[in-house]
Amino acid sequence: MTDHALRLLRQDRRLAALAAFPFGFDLDRAAQGHVEPVRTASGDPLEAVAGDDSGGTYFACADGSMLYASSEGTAGLIGSSVDEALEILIGLPGWRDCVDLSPRDGEERILGRVAEIEDGIRASHGIDDERAELRAALGLPERSPVELVGLLHAALMRTEPDFVLIGDDEQGAYDLLDDLPRPPLWEPVLARGRADLALLRDGAQDALAAVAADPVRRRLVLRAAQFDRAEGDPLLLRPLLRAEAEASMTDELRLAAALVGLRGDPGDLPLLHEVRETDFDTHCGLSDIPALDAEGSELRAWAREMDEAFFGTDPADESLFTWTELARDQGLTTLARVALIRRLDAIELDQSLLRWPGDPTRLDPSPLRVIAAQLERLGDLVQALRAQRQYTALQDTARDRAWARLDQAALERRTGRLGRAARSLASVRDALGDAENASAWNWRLVNVGLFVAREHYALSGALADAGRPEEARVLLALAEEMRGGLSEAGARGVRELAEATAGRVRAIS
Repeated sequence: MTDHALRLLRQDRRLAALAAFPFGFDLDRAAQGHVEPVRTASGDPLEAVAGDDSGGTYFACADGSMLYASSEGTAGLIGSSVDEALEILIGLPGWRDCVDLSPRDGEERILGRVAEIEDGIRASHGIDDERAELRAALGLPERSPVELVGLLHAALMRTEPDFVLIGDDEQGAYDLLDDLPRPPLWEPVLARGRADLALLRDGAQDALAAVAADPVRRRLVLRAAQFDRAEGDPLLLRPLLRAEAEASMTDELRLAAALVGLRGDPGDLPLLHEVRETDFDTHCGLSDIPALDAEGSELRAWAREMDEAFFGTDPADESLFTWTELARDQGLTTLARVALIRRLDAIELDQSLLRWPGDPTRLDPSPLRVIAAQLERLGDLVQALRAQRQYTALQDTARDRAWARLDQAALERRTGRLGRAARSLASVRDALGDAENASAWNWRLVNVGLFVAREHYALSGALADAGRPEEARVLLALAEEMRGGLSEAGARGVRELAEATAGRVRAIS
């Protein structure tokens, strides 16, 4: 961390007072902390080092960067180091009115904006002598406003995804400080696939074998070929089609079949039929492939129909969840998490985003379930629980509420919210015991009974481990009662967990 200037400010009260006014970097406000507990999306630690009179906070990040968070829910990096951030704050005292500027705006516009801002400041108080004194005392170079705007712009553009700020109270992501254009999610996600596709088109045979053998690289190349199509692609995609069949009926298998079929070569029909017969799922998913003796026009028409129904050529039209899954598969977990959290934030603020396209009077809560499932796979159980709660609240029937509450209870248990988990399981029992619901759904004879009993045992064990024996015994008794009402197969499926949980509860009784 380059923080020489910060150390000098901490050692000299005169300099610290100048930094606080007129430049809004008040060391004394660091002790007050931010308006709420916050953390970065990457989970790296933050140190509050200063604040301003609007309630904003300056944080030093683990890599040395400086992050500013306002009290209105916006945040962003403002320097690659503390010293660089102080250069910007002192050199651009109205920096918050410059966050929409970039080097592309040109010198004339940048200098004009900065001059207008500083003239407005000078109408109230001085900044020139104070700036000169601070720069000299802190050893900061005298950079032009154009150069400082360039540094600020570079820092702001690094904010996503690792330095996006998450509020601990509501778990929502802070908005960015700026409205600068950024690459769409699909660009960084698809970069590896586009590079591999270029290699394959250049005829790199070793690369073809390596891509075909790697499930992630294979999927990325197929997606890259979806959006950047070339005449000779079907020839190099044939081995990828055959290799993708090993993963059974994936979206990418259907895509590869369509891309190959679009060539309209009847010689590809034996390969397509071979792929279709890989297993039961592929047989069902590709059941309508034309017959082996079909003409090329029939094959092309089949491929075109599937392409138009499922795929297309614009990555902006692809589902967010396609890109977040591919990001996760590449290890770009923070990128995926931030995209999902921002979508969750948007839905929380505006449920009309869930409206059915064909019926604006109805809501489709299923995207929330997908968000919860993906966040769970990414290891962010807190955000997964947040999505699951929203999903649960939108269920219309007792049966659907019971299923949703059951998943919610599991996430509450896994995040240590044991009391809330117990209340959720009580809601599940109420739903299952509802006379109207029971008449249409004998849960004891289906898998849900097994899952409900299993979650009761799991929560009982968690309560025992947390040193809460009375609550553990209550849940254990309920679980045992449920097990007694299950079918023989269901009771057998939960027996091992039941015995282990009973032993844990006895150990603390």
